[in-house]
Amino acid sequence: MTSERYPVVLVHGWKSGPEIWKDLAGKLEDESIPYWNFSFTGMEKSEPVAIAVALRDYIRDTRRRLGYYDYIDIVCHSTGSFIVRYMLEVIDGVSREEKVRSFIGIGPESNGSSMAELFNDPVHGPEVLRNLEGVFVPRKYKPEEDLIVRGLRPGSPENMEIRASGTRDDIMYRVIVSSNEECCPVFFPPFSGRTWVFGEDGSWDTTFRGEGVVAHVDSFIPGAGADIIPKDRERFGSGPFRYCHIMLPKNKEVIERIREYLTDPDTEPEFFC
Repeated sequence: MTSERYPVVLVHGWKSGPEIWKDLAGKLEDESIPYWNFSFTGMEKSEPVAIAVALRDYIRDTRRRLGYYDYIDIVCHSTGSFIVRYMLEVIDGVSREEKVRSFIGIGPESNGSSMAELFNDPVHGPEVLRNLEGVFVPRKYKPEEDLIVRGLRPGSPENMEIRASGTRDDIMYRVIVSSNEECCPVFFPPFSGRTWVFGEDGSWDTTFRGEGVVAHVDSFIPGAGADIIPKDRERFGSGPFRYCHIMLPKNKEVIERIREYLTDPDTEPEFFC
């Protein structure tokens, strides 16, 4: 596969913004890789479908403005990956007008979000929201009113559409996640280093195989190449919090892995989902 430097579309996550990519943007500039930084910070009250359409329009408008109609790569974080997959696989899944070489999801919510379901759980939800106030959710947050979170629930119509559409064989999928193999509580203190997982039978569990917010089972895409960081556990010990979900777009190991995939798309992932 060609190692040409294609433009990279950056898509941030929920309650985040384009500034999350500052460190990655610097690395891209060092590698002479152009990037287009998409923001949906003004669409917090919109449904995921509307944000996916806005992303498609943003890419099309940028292409026309620059006169560029060749391949692009897409790097996304968390909820941004759900938005991107809906655009690529549902909206553009049949026509395939968008020429995309690779999808690189950082802590992606690929199969719906256990956390979104947890927010709405009548038993566990209230306590979880109290623990996350000021850390991951705003104070006095009401998940039932959040259209993005509603769309991220595993049984949502949007998630069912993504599952029914499946991945595209013309796109290379890569997933980068972290794991708390050391069972360190300061990795993500609100949950003592664990990550909640929603089972298909409606049960709840917690695991160290996640980033505090998104479990691996929510992230992995069938057939996608995947990497679990840290590769060296000594790096984890120097700052466990740097590997939690919120910090992944700024993590140096993540940024280096993205650079490798963008400059040499034949780079082998650690394994395939």
